[in-house]
Amino acid sequence: MPELRFSKDSAVFTPVACLLTGLGAFSLATCTQAAPAFDSDSPWMLGDWNGTRSELSAKGYDFKIEYTGEMGSNLHGGYDHDRTARYSDQFALGTHLDLQKILGWDDAEFQLTITKRSGNNISNDRINDPRVGGFTSAQEVWGRGQTTRLTQMWYQQKFLDQKLDIKVGRFGEGEDFNSFPCDFQNLAFCGSQVGNWVGDIWYNWPVSQWAMRVKYHLTPELYAQVGAYEQNPSNLDRDNGFKLSGSGTQGAILPVELVWTPKLNGLPGEYRAGYYYSNANATDVYKDSHGQPAALSGEAYRSASSKHGVWLGIQQQVTSIASDHSRGLSLFANGTMHDKKTNAIDNYVQAGIVYKGLFDARARDDIGFAMARVHVNPAYRKNAEASNQAKAVFDYDDPAFLPPQDTEYSAELYYGVHVTNWLTVRPNLQYIRHPGGVNEVDDALIGGIKIQSSF
Repeated sequence: MPELRFSKDSAVFTPVACLLTGLGAFSLATCTQAAPAFDSDSPWMLGDWNGTRSELSAKGYDFKIEYTGEMGSNLHGGYDHDRTARYSDQFALGTHLDLQKILGWDDAEFQLTITKRSGNNISNDRINDPRVGGFTSAQEVWGRGQTTRLTQMWYQQKFLDQKLDIKVGRFGEGEDFNSFPCDFQNLAFCGSQVGNWVGDIWYNWPVSQWAMRVKYHLTPELYAQVGAYEQNPSNLDRDNGFKLSGSGTQGAILPVELVWTPKLNGLPGEYRAGYYYSNANATDVYKDSHGQPAALSGEAYRSASSKHGVWLGIQQQVTSIASDHSRGLSLFANGTMHDKKTNAIDNYVQAGIVYKGLFDARARDDIGFAMARVHVNPAYRKNAEASNQAKAVFDYDDPAFLPPQDTEYSAELYYGVHVTNWLTVRPNLQYIRHPGGVNEVDDALIGGIKIQSSF
């Protein structure tokens, strides 16, 4: 899911129009202070409050209220052909403290973010067969409980001329590991994908848990990082949005990642390779302790002492408009592989393109297209078949039938309209083949609109 970050270099707090004047910090403050509410050049819908925001930022206090809203409508196909529309949204209220400015602590910062999600998702009962659910979601902002949560509460400290970076507190794995932007509306193209396919142990935004991340820059373009995250399923409960105790902890998930951020021909790229290991007990998706199908034997599913997987991620800008690197074509691809004994999804791949500033008259608009394939573990499918055999239910239309799942394909095309510096609207079309990996469910066409705004 989307990550709310703040820094003194963030474009959110550094209006481009002011930077281009080249007159330094004084000119920047003057320009920002002049921005009234609803000014299209301001980064905030409510303006700079007569310079109050800029003054606070200069002292180390940055804050933001962000809103994401997503509409999805089943235009054709899916499990339920009755057409309707659903809306989900999220408010995120956060503050970032530059502790070097505030307390004189060199290279230290603090982040606090609270999120509130609400609404409904078109995928749950109209696109996917509700007996088994689905894998992707047409409205990524829906999920992990429509409730209020403490999403970030961390302290970050850098050492050794900023080569060593340590972060501790409450945050999710996808904030640092297997990270990916969230401009698309379909979940298969948004955020950390590991968390989408092993969500029982890897908790993406907006869920947080106690964690520690250590990063070390081997070179200016290459860094390695390791982490340790509390694996506690009770953090997923709607009533535990502000839970701080460790009760219910089952173990830890330990990710490690190598990240290369080169500039090829002057254009930015990011290449990630990582591995995760969970030391908590995991349940086999098919067999009992005797190696027989548990659904047939009636015995408990056997237990494994760990769970693991790997990921790869690529983002690379390949063209620009003359010397303007803010415009041009970028390519991306992501892939994950997971434990076949204990995970429903054994592998996932996606790829796509984004072009920013396709038209001179709309230099800050963007257009994106992506495709994804989610593959179900054959053992997980066999378990569904064994379950049906045990119940002597073989008709898909029987309510007791458990549809075996195989492969789901997703595609999305969006156009992002940069309405103002504080508002972007992205209408999109999504196509889902075999929703939920169920061959009997009709392919679905979904119309969507994603709204992102900063107050």
